[in-house]
Amino acid sequence: MVQNESGSTGGFEAGEALKRAFREHPAGIGVITAQTPEGPVGLTVSSVASVAVDPPAIAFSVTRATGSAGGVLHADTFLVHLVDSRHASIAQSFAVTGAERFTPEQGWTTLPTGEPYLPNVRAALRCRALHTLEVGSSVIVVAGVLDAHFAESADPMVYLDRQFRGLGDPL
Repeated sequence: MVQNESGSTGGFEAGEALKRAFREHPAGIGVITAQTPEGPVGLTVSSVASVAVDPPAIAFSVTRATGSAGGVLHADTFLVHLVDSRHASIAQSFAVTGAERFTPEQGWTTLPTGEPYLPNVRAALRCRALHTLEVGSSVIVVAGVLDAHFAESADPMVYLDRQFRGLGDPL
């Protein structure tokens, strides 16, 4: 059991306590896409983080190395789209197994290098995995940034308490 400063566990086991803690911790949203021999794959993540500038690198984690996550992990290169409030419905589609993805209405195209690309995101980072680390049923990926594509910024969006939300005015 996890204890707070007063020694109380609050009745939560460690895994449940971790989920609760991060459910109430806002996180930016990324949609990761790759091209596989079976076609395009993609998934939504809330774990994208900058790692280094020299060499340019980011990190993210995926659960289970199967399905879309497996496709991304086995692809030579992939795109990490940093999405904003304009893309809540796309982020939701890519977060749900079996939901429609890569539809013409969503605006997808393909880069000359082959990765599925959403042209109107504020930033899309083209990456190659440098390191992976399995942790339970998850995989942490450290990826080198090969290049980037930019569009206009819009209102930021975060994932908080199992919902995509816009951000209010700065403090």
